Amino acid sequence: MPLPDSLASLPKRADELRQLLIKWCNQNSGSDHPAGLAAMLEILYVDFARLPGARTERVALVGTTTKALRIKVRPTAPLQIFISGHFDTVYGADHPFQKCEQLSPDILRGPGTSDMKGGLIVMLAALQAFEKTPHAANIGYEILLGPDEETGSQDTTPLLEEAARRHRFALVFEPARANGDLVKSRKGTGIFTLICHGRAAHAGRAVAAGRNAILALCEVLPQVAALGHDRALPGLMVNVGAIKGGGAANIVPDFAEAVINARVTNPGDDIVFLKRLHEICAPLHAREGYRVEIGGGFNRTPKIESPFEVALFGNWQRCGREFSLQLDWQHVGGGSDGNILAAAGLPNLDGLGCVGDNLHSPEEFCHLPSLTQRAQVAALFLHRVAAGEIALPLRP
Repeated sequence: MPLPDSLASLPKRADELRQLLIKWCNQNSGSDHPAGLAAMLEILYVDFARLPGARTERVALVGTTTKALRIKVRPTAPLQIFISGHFDTVYGADHPFQKCEQLSPDILRGPGTSDMKGGLIVMLAALQAFEKTPHAANIGYEILLGPDEETGSQDTTPLLEEAARRHRFALVFEPARANGDLVKSRKGTGIFTLICHGRAAHAGRAVAAGRNAILALCEVLPQVAALGHDRALPGLMVNVGAIKGGGAANIVPDFAEAVINARVTNPGDDIVFLKRLHEICAPLHAREGYRVEIGGGFNRTPKIESPFEVALFGNWQRCGREFSLQLDWQHVGGGSDGNILAAAGLPNLDGLGCVGDNLHSPEEFCHLPSLTQRAQVAALFLHRVAAGEIALPLRP
């Protein structure tokens, strides 16, 4: 069957979408920059409110001054789909990486170009095209754009879990992999703090009376990092991401803290990892003059592909072939709101955004042709669902 005109003509919008992406990315919205997040939300509010029939609202999050953005279209339609994204980035207001730069006709470097303002461009363009297709009225959808995904989505999680109960499945517009693959499954992610308390003393007069918290914690950290090779935890990734402690050079430090990121592959590995962490710290905690505190935890459980998602992906692949895209999917180490939705029982396809690479670095870039290509695939998928050409399995 011929493509609807709104889908076929999407490539003509390439320059318009590029300029919109530059506008969005040049507005700082680091997770720890409330003013930037508020400014970014207002920009998105205006742009997404242009969707026909959109009901757009700013949603207050408990425990923070930041807000999420929620857009609903046709909430009484027979089929309801959830669409997930975020507008925060890892680049704070004082980070040197603040503006976009066009490196070539196809490559735009900039903060959030892939993760995930580029994905939001794909999302918006796909929905704009879908709204002009003949059967769009058969589908209603809710979009939730969060301000804290890069820090674990703790404040947005209740909204995600609540939405999971009201929808048939979800589409998550996180970036695709550098080779164009979608996301098949994701590791579970956690952030932990190890705090070692020692005993302060004069570094020249009574050094033996002190208990050096920095040195003690440094004994533990290599053991924690070595858990990445533990056969009982296949696929575990551990990173000691930050460490601080002490003060004046003439004082034996009585405090040291390390922040650890852990990523597990299999359900239940989070429990095993935490048990290992306690076993490693126990001898230090029992040593005279020392005390160790373990804080934090896992904020996302592993996302394992379900039969529902396998069926959705097969149809997404077929839509991709209409545009000469040979799409595959793969397991990845990074977490997303797709983990949270899956844990709440909502099947979802993840990694539907633009193609790019070097995420979380000053070399982050978006492959610009992928904006219209991925929007075409998403819009065609929605069109075929709305037209009844894709038979959806029952939700588990």
